[in-house]
Amino acid sequence: MREDPTMARNLVRFDPLAGLDALRRELFDDALLPVTRGRIPTTDVYMEGDKSLIVEAHLPNFDEKDVTVTVDRGALVIQAERREKEEDKEKKYVIRESSSSFYRSIVLPEQADESKIAADFVKGVLKVTVPLQESASPRNISIGTSSSSS
Repeated sequence: MREDPTMARNLVRFDPLAGLDALRRELFDDALLPVTRGRIPTTDVYMEGDKSLIVEAHLPNFDEKDVTVTVDRGALVIQAERREKEEDKEKKYVIRESSSSFYRSIVLPEQADESKIAADFVKGVLKVTVPLQESASPRNISIGTSSSSS
């Protein structure tokens, strides 16, 4: 029996996950989230050498007065909330009201010096510097021999 060469070219490999990938694209690639895509604030947490922990929260559309930074039970808490309201004074009804909020809690390392935490807000970026205290260096404990004589 002879194989038909055109038949081999017409075969398509079956991909069982193709339907899931299409569903993911439909749900998350602009289909349901066109308004929020690209506008969700990001937070970067990184070490600056061994001396400090840096937390940068990118908060576009927030003003410094909208942002609070607190330390609560060993965690750095960043909150931002903005409300807008426009009223038509002649007709006495609200024509537009909106609010935006952001919340992030970051557990601080044990060596964080909470009394020296500093924060700056420049061009929509909140930068919090958490200085780290030097941790006690490990010390060797000598192991003695115990001899019990009876």
